Amino acid sequence: MTAVPDGWRLQHFAHLPSTQALAVTLAEAGEPEGLAILADRQTAGQATQGRGWESPAGNLAISVLMRPAAPVSEAGEWGILAAVALASAVAEVSTIPPRLKWPNDLLLGGAKAAGILTQAAGDGGRLAWVIIGIGVNLRHAPGVDGRVTACLGDDAPTPEAFAAVLLRSLDRWRQVRLLEGFAPVRAAWLEHGPALGTPLSLSRPSIAGRFEGLAEDGALLLGTGGRVHAVRTGEIEG
Repeated sequence: MTAVPDGWRLQHFAHLPSTQALAVTLAEAGEPEGLAILADRQTAGQATQGRGWESPAGNLAISVLMRPAAPVSEAGEWGILAAVALASAVAEVSTIPPRLKWPNDLLLGGAKAAGILTQAAGDGGRLAWVIIGIGVNLRHAPGVDGRVTACLGDDAPTPEAFAAVLLRSLDRWRQVRLLEGFAPVRAAWLEHGPALGTPLSLSRPSIAGRFEGLAEDGALLLGTGGRVHAVRTGEIEG
């Protein structure tokens, strides 16, 4: 068994329909924070925009449960934090520098190698729980419609070994968020994100412009028509 940080509990399954669905069920039932659910294979993995996520054996499929003492309005910040933690973890095991694509993709050599699905629930204006699902192409690069995909390759760690690296990174960045606020998390994301001025096209909503950074809450700043728009939901094309 690979060691995980203090305060975390890793449940490892040979196969599940969806780590995310199980994590939501347990969160609603009152499961304490710090739970991580890892599956060797998923039969009904979830991605953003209602898409499926293919999870062959050898790749990472994990969902983590956190209960931050924070307002619901800060839910989006935890997806940004997860992306930073994932990029830090991948950088430990890959010779290719990881890049981040707003809001939920990690790229290797410009190709999609990982995705993040963040779900949250509130209680009286405060976050009751945040669940972050992360899928990483460790050994295999399943096809995604309209996207080039990549994986870490034959030298990639096992899913369980990488899960421990990822949980340590999540724990570290969660502590940064607790002690220093969101600003250093945002700055770290920008280090891995596109260069300022990069042309971007979004769908849902359909809008094109240039990357102008991230707002203080993690929203995408898109410059177009002489104005800068803060986009909180959407998907970058390509």
